[in-house]
Amino acid sequence: MSAPQPSPFPLVRLHAVSNAHNEWVALAWEWSPGTDNVLQAALTLLNYPEALTALAPLDCILPLPDPRVLEANHLSSLPPHRVILRVPAVACLDEAVQKKCGALAEAGYRIMVDGVAGPAATKSGARALLFNCATELPPALALVAQPGPHLASHVDTQQRQAECRAAGFSWFKGDFARHPAEDAAAGDGTSRKRLLALLGMLARDADSRELEQLLKQDPALSYHLLKLVNSAAFALSSPIHSFGQAINVLGRRQLQRWLQLLLYARQQDEGGVNPLLPLAAVRASQMETLSKARGGDRDQQDMAFVAGVFSLLDVLLGMPMADIVSALNLDLDVVRALLERSGPLGELLTLAEQADPAALDAAGIDHETYWQGQLHAYHWAIQVSRNL
Repeated sequence: MSAPQPSPFPLVRLHAVSNAHNEWVALAWEWSPGTDNVLQAALTLLNYPEALTALAPLDCILPLPDPRVLEANHLSSLPPHRVILRVPAVACLDEAVQKKCGALAEAGYRIMVDGVAGPAATKSGARALLFNCATELPPALALVAQPGPHLASHVDTQQRQAECRAAGFSWFKGDFARHPAEDAAAGDGTSRKRLLALLGMLARDADSRELEQLLKQDPALSYHLLKLVNSAAFALSSPIHSFGQAINVLGRRQLQRWLQLLLYARQQDEGGVNPLLPLAAVRASQMETLSKARGGDRDQQDMAFVAGVFSLLDVLLGMPMADIVSALNLDLDVVRALLERSGPLGELLTLAEQADPAALDAAGIDHETYWQGQLHAYHWAIQVSRNL
């Protein structure tokens, strides 16, 4: 039997870029290995119906290995107020590339140099630097030469994020949300027990009055719930002042979903938002969408959503996932997904964590469906971050 033909639809992975307050400011595009023409691939996805609208107001950081291939007829699909062109430092050493980038900069495009290019970056009209900060930081003068904002990539712990911030970076990309400082997880033991109790109530579909009593014991969670129902997302004619009213406005199904996400909404000590919140929202929404695309019914979609939200509880609570699962009455498919990444939901969770062409094919999900799921997930996560 012949091997399946590769999909003509581009496969890209979006990565959130955050500022110092953990607020999303941009999305960095990472192409699947083997993507031949990244410019044409970007144009295909940017011209997809409502793509830029779904990702608004975030900037899109697009890799452009050779700016010389960018022609005038391409620019209508690359609005300069939404697109940042990421150019390799080595390419900026070429005078033709410098001239091309300079012209793009004069036309309003923002050029971000990937790596240290020295004076060539200035000649290319670059405003910002992207640097792989996994093991080292760039020379201090490299950050001073352009106004920024400069982007530190491969920032995989919150300690490293702080070091990059001190060095002059103001944008950050990496796995730091999943590796908080040791003292940052879940607060004290009482708070952790209360969160687990609430999760248990949600899992067993507890009575609204039980939920209300527990919410009253958690001022932070109560604040965020009332803030949510009074936000523009619900457009109510009169404000909601009680938990009972909030529960009635949201309804049981929506209440469960929002409370699951509200667990991540606690403010950090330095005043920033919890970086796990939008990440959990993306996973939950994307898994729900992929479950629907595979023919899952409403209950299966709900379980996919729960698995996505709960997949970061070990980080939030600073506890082993096995201990968390043992305290909750979860469906077996959700348990298998969280502990082993096995079963139908485990397969979807793996895809939500890292797209792989072979894994997508094995799951029966085509590249266009995956792109639709990403757009929906990031759009919803952006809205969640605004309303919480």
